[in-house]
Amino acid sequence: MKLRLQKALSLQGIASRRKAEDLIKSGRVYIEEKKASLGDKVSEKENIYIDGKKIILKFSFSEELLIYNKPVGELCENNHKSKTIFDKLPKPKSGKWISIGRLDINTSGLILITNNGDLANEIIHPSKNIEREYVARIRGKPKQEDIKKLLKGIKIDGINVKFLDIVKGKETTSHTWFAMVITSGKNRSVRKLWGTIGHEVSRLKRVRIGNLFLPSNLREGSFKRVKPSDIGLIK
Repeated sequence: MKLRLQKALSLQGIASRRKAEDLIKSGRVYIEEKKASLGDKVSEKENIYIDGKKIILKFSFSEELLIYNKPVGELCENNHKSKTIFDKLPKPKSGKWISIGRLDINTSGLILITNNGDLANEIIHPSKNIEREYVARIRGKPKQEDIKKLLKGIKIDGINVKFLDIVKGKETTSHTWFAMVITSGKNRSVRKLWGTIGHEVSRLKRVRIGNLFLPSNLREGSFKRVKPSDIGLIK
Protein backbone atom coordinates (compact mmCIF):
# COMPACT_ATOMS: atom_id res chain seq x y z
CA MET A 1 0.00 0.00 0.00
CA LYS A 2 1.20 3.50 -0.82
CA LEU A 3 0.15 6.82 0.73
CA ARG A 4 0.88 10.40 -0.17
CA LEU A 5 4.08 11.43 1.59
CA GLN A 6 2.52 14.25 3.63
CA LYS A 7 -0.18 11.92 4.95
CA ALA A 8 2.38 9.22 5.74
CA LEU A 9 4.46 11.73 7.73
CA SER A 10 1.43 13.03 9.66
CA LEU A 11 0.51 9.46 10.62
CA GLN A 12 3.90 9.09 12.27
CA GLY A 13 3.09 12.09 14.50
CA ILE A 14 5.99 14.03 12.98
CA ALA A 15 3.85 16.99 11.95
CA SER A 16 0.37 17.92 10.82
CA ARG A 17 -0.29 17.31 7.14
CA ARG A 18 0.02 21.03 6.43
CA LYS A 19 3.38 21.27 8.20
CA ALA A 20 4.53 18.09 6.47
CA GLU A 21 3.77 19.81 3.16
CA ASP A 22 5.94 22.74 4.26
CA LEU A 23 8.80 20.36 5.08
CA ILE A 24 8.53 18.81 1.62
CA LYS A 25 8.34 22.20 -0.14
CA SER A 26 11.44 23.42 1.69
CA GLY A 27 13.47 20.49 0.35
CA ARG A 28 14.12 18.92 3.74
CA VAL A 29 12.53 15.56 2.92
CA TYR A 30 14.13 12.80 0.84
CA ILE A 31 12.78 9.49 -0.43
CA GLU A 32 15.82 7.24 -0.60
CA GLU A 33 18.38 9.58 -2.25
CA LYS A 34 15.85 11.69 -4.16
CA LYS A 35 14.48 15.00 -2.94
CA ALA A 36 10.75 14.56 -2.32
CA SER A 37 8.00 16.52 -4.06
CA LEU A 38 4.39 17.19 -3.13
CA GLY A 39 2.25 14.38 -4.48
CA ASP A 40 4.90 11.69 -4.08
CA LYS A 41 3.55 8.40 -2.77
CA VAL A 42 5.50 6.08 -0.48
CA SER A 43 5.26 2.61 1.00
CA GLU A 44 6.42 1.37 4.40
CA LYS A 45 9.43 -0.26 2.73
CA GLU A 46 10.93 3.00 1.46
CA ASN A 47 13.56 4.95 3.38
CA ILE A 48 12.48 8.49 4.24
CA TYR A 49 14.84 11.15 5.58
CA ILE A 50 14.08 14.53 7.15
CA ASP A 51 17.13 16.75 7.57
CA GLY A 52 19.23 13.60 7.15
CA LYS A 53 17.43 11.68 9.91
CA LYS A 54 15.85 8.39 8.89
CA ILE A 55 12.11 8.05 9.48
CA ILE A 56 10.56 4.60 9.80
CA LEU A 57 7.08 4.53 8.30
CA LYS A 58 4.26 2.55 9.88
CA PHE A 59 0.84 2.88 8.29
CA SER A 60 -0.97 0.95 11.01
CA PHE A 61 -1.78 3.66 13.52
CA SER A 62 -3.15 3.84 17.05
CA GLU A 63 -4.59 7.30 17.71
CA GLU A 64 -4.16 8.69 21.22
CA LEU A 65 -5.38 11.90 22.82
CA LEU A 66 -4.48 13.16 26.28
CA ILE A 67 -5.75 15.93 28.55
CA TYR A 68 -2.81 17.41 30.42
CA ASN A 69 -3.04 19.83 33.34
CA LYS A 70 -0.11 22.11 32.61
CA PRO A 71 1.59 23.84 35.53
CA VAL A 72 3.14 27.30 35.26
CA GLY A 73 6.80 26.98 34.25
CA GLU A 74 6.51 24.23 31.63
CA LEU A 75 7.00 24.78 27.91
CA CYS A 76 4.86 23.25 25.17
CA GLU A 77 7.90 22.27 23.08
CA ASN A 78 9.45 18.81 23.02
CA ASN A 79 12.85 19.89 21.74
CA HIS A 80 13.79 22.27 24.53
CA LYS A 81 16.22 21.79 27.42
CA SER A 82 13.82 23.34 29.95
CA LYS A 83 10.88 21.57 31.63
CA THR A 84 8.21 20.63 29.11
CA ILE A 85 4.71 19.19 29.10
CA PHE A 86 6.10 16.00 27.53
CA ASP A 87 8.55 15.07 30.30
CA LYS A 88 6.12 12.98 32.38
CA LEU A 89 4.21 11.33 29.55
CA PRO A 90 4.48 7.66 28.57
CA LYS A 91 5.78 6.78 25.13
CA PRO A 92 2.97 6.88 22.54
CA LYS A 93 1.90 3.63 20.91
CA SER A 94 2.65 5.14 17.49
CA GLY A 95 4.53 8.22 16.29
CA LYS A 96 5.37 10.97 18.77
CA TRP A 97 3.47 13.42 20.98
CA ILE A 98 2.31 16.75 19.55
CA SER A 99 0.72 19.55 21.56
CA ILE A 100 -2.55 20.79 20.07
CA GLY A 101 -1.84 24.48 20.21
CA ARG A 102 0.19 25.98 23.04
CA LEU A 103 -0.01 27.76 26.35
CA ASP A 104 2.72 30.23 27.25
CA ILE A 105 5.08 29.38 30.10
CA ASN A 106 3.12 31.51 32.61
CA THR A 107 -0.29 30.03 31.75
CA SER A 108 -1.60 26.84 33.36
CA GLY A 109 -4.44 24.44 32.73
CA LEU A 110 -5.87 22.36 29.91
CA ILE A 111 -3.64 21.41 27.01
CA LEU A 112 -4.46 18.61 24.58
CA ILE A 113 -1.71 16.28 23.40
CA THR A 114 -1.98 13.74 20.58
CA ASN A 115 0.11 11.54 18.33
CA ASN A 116 -2.08 12.33 15.31
CA GLY A 117 -0.86 15.32 13.31
CA ASP A 118 -4.06 15.52 11.28
CA LEU A 119 -6.21 15.67 14.42
CA ALA A 120 -3.99 18.42 15.83
CA ASN A 121 -4.29 20.46 12.65
CA GLU A 122 -8.06 19.97 12.50
CA ILE A 123 -8.57 21.26 16.03
CA ILE A 124 -6.30 24.31 15.87
CA HIS A 125 -7.30 25.43 12.36
CA PRO A 126 -8.83 28.95 12.62
CA SER A 127 -11.81 27.98 10.44
CA LYS A 128 -13.05 25.64 13.20
CA ASN A 129 -13.74 28.52 15.63
CA ILE A 130 -13.47 26.17 18.60
CA GLU A 131 -14.24 27.83 21.93
CA ARG A 132 -11.58 28.08 24.62
CA GLU A 133 -12.54 29.06 28.16
CA TYR A 134 -10.15 30.65 30.65
CA VAL A 135 -10.23 31.96 34.19
CA ALA A 136 -8.01 34.93 34.91
CA ARG A 137 -6.99 37.16 37.78
CA ILE A 138 -6.83 40.73 36.53
CA ARG A 139 -4.99 43.54 38.26
CA GLY A 140 -7.36 46.34 39.19
CA LYS A 141 -11.10 46.71 38.64
CA PRO A 142 -12.04 46.97 34.94
CA LYS A 143 -14.90 49.31 34.15
CA GLN A 144 -18.08 48.06 32.51
CA GLU A 145 -17.43 50.15 29.39
CA ASP A 146 -14.05 48.45 29.00
CA ILE A 147 -15.67 45.02 29.32
CA LYS A 148 -18.03 46.01 26.49
CA LYS A 149 -15.01 46.85 24.31
CA LEU A 150 -13.57 43.38 24.89
CA LEU A 151 -16.89 41.83 23.83
CA LYS A 152 -17.21 44.06 20.77
CA GLY A 153 -13.68 43.35 19.57
CA ILE A 154 -10.31 45.08 19.45
CA LYS A 155 -7.72 44.93 16.68
CA ILE A 156 -4.57 43.06 17.68
CA ASP A 157 -1.82 42.68 15.09
CA GLY A 158 -4.31 43.75 12.43
CA ILE A 159 -6.94 41.15 13.37
CA ASN A 160 -10.19 41.82 15.25
CA VAL A 161 -10.16 39.73 18.43
CA LYS A 162 -12.91 39.56 21.05
CA PHE A 163 -14.29 37.57 23.95
CA LEU A 164 -17.59 35.81 23.29
CA ASP A 165 -18.53 35.94 26.95
CA ILE A 166 -17.11 37.42 30.16
CA VAL A 167 -18.35 36.58 33.66
CA LYS A 168 -17.10 38.51 36.67
CA GLY A 169 -16.07 36.52 39.72
CA LYS A 170 -14.46 37.27 43.07
CA GLU A 171 -13.12 40.77 43.69
CA THR A 172 -10.40 41.86 46.15
CA THR A 173 -8.93 45.26 46.91
CA SER A 174 -6.33 44.87 44.14
CA HIS A 175 -7.58 42.16 41.76
CA THR A 176 -10.70 40.87 40.00
CA TRP A 177 -11.35 37.34 38.77
CA PHE A 178 -13.08 36.72 35.44
CA ALA A 179 -14.11 33.71 33.36
CA MET A 180 -14.03 34.34 29.62
CA VAL A 181 -14.60 32.52 26.33
CA ILE A 182 -12.64 33.14 23.14
CA THR A 183 -12.22 31.33 19.81
CA SER A 184 -8.88 32.85 18.86
CA GLY A 185 -5.94 30.50 19.37
CA LYS A 186 -3.36 33.19 18.59
CA ASN A 187 -0.40 33.48 20.94
CA ARG A 188 -1.24 35.36 24.16
CA SER A 189 -4.59 36.64 22.81
CA VAL A 190 -6.21 36.72 26.27
CA ARG A 191 -3.35 38.67 27.83
CA LYS A 192 -3.17 41.06 24.88
CA LEU A 193 -6.91 41.78 24.98
CA TRP A 194 -6.85 42.73 28.64
CA GLY A 195 -3.71 44.75 28.00
CA THR A 196 -5.50 46.92 25.42
CA ILE A 197 -7.73 48.30 28.18
CA GLY A 198 -4.82 48.82 30.57
CA HIS A 199 -5.19 45.75 32.78
CA GLU A 200 -2.54 43.10 33.37
CA VAL A 201 -3.36 39.40 33.67
CA SER A 202 -1.56 38.17 36.79
CA ARG A 203 -2.86 34.58 36.62
CA LEU A 204 -4.33 32.68 33.69
CA LYS A 205 -5.68 29.15 33.45
CA ARG A 206 -7.44 27.39 30.58
CA VAL A 207 -10.32 25.17 31.69
CA ARG A 208 -12.14 24.17 28.50
CA ILE A 209 -11.62 23.47 24.78
CA GLY A 210 -14.83 22.89 22.83
CA ASN A 211 -17.00 20.81 25.17
CA LEU A 212 -14.01 19.12 26.78
CA PHE A 213 -13.36 20.40 30.32
CA LEU A 214 -10.29 20.15 32.53
CA PRO A 215 -11.28 17.55 35.17
CA SER A 216 -11.43 19.13 38.64
CA ASN A 217 -9.63 16.12 40.14
CA LEU A 218 -6.73 16.15 37.66
CA ARG A 219 -3.65 17.42 39.49
CA GLU A 220 -1.15 19.78 37.87
CA GLY A 221 1.49 17.84 35.96
CA SER A 222 -0.88 14.89 35.45
CA PHE A 223 -2.68 13.60 32.37
CA LYS A 224 -5.82 11.69 31.49
CA ARG A 225 -6.56 9.72 28.35
CA VAL A 226 -9.53 10.85 26.28
CA LYS A 227 -11.89 8.09 25.16
CA PRO A 228 -12.23 7.79 21.36
CA SER A 229 -15.95 8.47 21.75
CA ASP A 230 -15.18 11.83 23.41
CA ILE A 231 -12.86 13.17 20.70
CA GLY A 232 -15.90 14.60 18.91
CA LEU A 233 -16.48 16.95 21.86
CA ILE A 234 -13.64 19.20 20.70
CA LYS A 235 -14.39 19.34 16.97
